Amino acid sequence: MGRSRGGLTTKIHALVDAEGLPIDLKLTEGQAHDGRSAADMLEALADGQILLADRAYDSDALRQSLDARGAWANIKPMPNRKNVPAFSSYLYRYRNLVERFFNKIKHYRGVATRYDKRADNFLAGVKLASIRIWLRHNESMT
Repeated sequence: MGRSRGGLTTKIHALVDAEGLPIDLKLTEGQAHDGRSAADMLEALADGQILLADRAYDSDALRQSLDARGAWANIKPMPNRKNVPAFSSYLYRYRNLVERFFNKIKHYRGVATRYDKRADNFLAGVKLASIRIWLRHNESMT
């Protein structure tokens, strides 16, 4: 999402709930592997919860760590996998909630243009945008 000291891109990793509201946010360099860099975010998942993620998060280690906590990983498998794990395309349709969240935070100029050169300032801007999304959601509920 723009130029940074580390390179041309910065990835925002977001963990959202069933209503598309952010639970956890993290920044990584553009060249960092998604599955390895976001593994610590997924420790928030507990027994009975389902992770809906795209192919970048497809790994046996991630699936095993979620299984150990009682959560289920519904991750679209890579096309070159030899042993294809269980996958529900019906549940996968709800992954659009995280895409909608990214669309909402891109409406905030500081996030979309990535003016902040320091990662901590940029992450603070993303979190402020997330707080506004939470507040707007709570206003619509009343």
